[in-house]
Order: sequence, then C-alpha cells, then structure tokens
Amino acid sequence: MKVEKGDFVVFNYIGRFENGEVFDTSYEDIAKENEIYVEEREYGPLGVNVGVGEIIPGLDEALLGMEVGEKKTVTVPPELGYGMPREDLIVDIDASQFEEVGLTPEVGMYVMTDSGIAKIAGVEGDKVKLDFNHPLAGKTLIFEVEIVDIEKAEAEGE
Repeated sequence: MKVEKGDFVVFNYIGRFENGEVFDTSYEDIAKENEIYVEEREYGPLGVNVGVGEIIPGLDEALLGMEVGEKKTVTVPPELGYGMPREDLIVDIDASQFEEVGLTPEVGMYVMTDSGIAKIAGVEGDKVKLDFNHPLAGKTLIFEVEIVDIEKAEAEGE
C-alpha cells in the first residue's frame, strides 16, 4: 500500500542541515543526543494528511509513493521548504516599544508581537530591526523519514 494524495500518514523523521547538524526530530533520544530536547514537547511519530499543504512541499512530495516501514532521505531546497528570506519581512520599530513592556532588546532574541514571532536582527540607537522570516528560510534541509502507518483517504461517496 503506497502513500497517495489525501492519505493520512504517520512517520518518524530526523531533520538536519547540510552540515549534519540535527535541528528537529520526532525521536526523543536523538533530540537528547543532539541537545535540542524540549521538555514540554511530545515526541513520537508525526501524523499528516499528504498533499494538502500541512507540511512543507518538499517533504509532502517525498512521502508520496512510500510504504509502511520504508525509509528515505530527502533533500529539500529552500524553495520547497520555508522559502528564501524576504527583505519585506524585516522591519524597523521604535525601541521605546520594548521599554514600555520592560524588555531590553538584544540581537538574536525572539519576541512575540501582534504580527507573530520575530527575531531581533539589530539594535541601533532608538531603532530595533525585527526579522519575521521563518528561522529555516533560505536553508537546504535534509530529512530522514520512516513511514509508520498509512490510513487511506476515503473514496468519494463512501
């Protein structure tokens, strides 16, 4: 039974950068080994509906045609992952907005805004540069995936 568009697929994965560094995984032991373990997170296989945009396109496409127990390594270029960084997603705001909430802006710090999460990309004088690009934008990602289960999509009229 092969994965087809619309199927619900359960799979494990390890996500790496091109240099081999693990940035995400569904395996708790691998997360701990690579010092990316998050206590609040629930580790285990991920379930998605394939072909409907629930995950990045490069991974979505790679799952098609796979079978239960099959393993595959997939290289996902930025265009099929989180896209390329966009200049229009980097904005300057007044530093006084941080003072109002009692924060001292520091480069590299992530902040929650009304527009979503942003990384502080720069602090110059009374201006703070916020970057709303996804942290993985512009990166080629390598995923090792293993199919755990496939639930076939219901045919029309069932």
